[in-house]
Amino acid sequence: MGYYLADGIYPEWAAFAETFKLPQGEKQKLYAQRQESARKDIECAFGVLQSRFAIIRTPARVWQTQTLGEIMYDCIIMHNMIVEDERDSYEGCHDYNYDQGSSPAPLNAYGQGPIHGFDRVLAIGVAIIRNKDMHR
Repeated sequence: MGYYLADGIYPEWAAFAETFKLPQGEKQKLYAQRQESARKDIECAFGVLQSRFAIIRTPARVWQTQTLGEIMYDCIIMHNMIVEDERDSYEGCHDYNYDQGSSPAPLNAYGQGPIHGFDRVLAIGVAIIRNKDMHR
């Protein structure tokens, strides 16, 4: 079963991994730092997509999960195509506000397209996901 990075505004479900409010010890401090960093990166990436594509800003409760996944993948692909197309026009601007770091490890193990079988995982784990006792 997968876990979702969350903060205090989400319900106490076993699938939501919250950070420690007052981390005690080095392991908890490192976990809190890494979890908050990853969650911030995800929120920023989602904000970029929301600012570019209006379909992501609108409520989506009536759409099927598969349709939502396809919309997200399509928006990500279109965003990457736009960035690649506009890359040549960035020559004069070199004021980056982020540290690029070293080259990332290749993601050879990850495929493209929707995550097949994820609906089944959610259906099987729905009782577990919303279990407050298991969360605690």
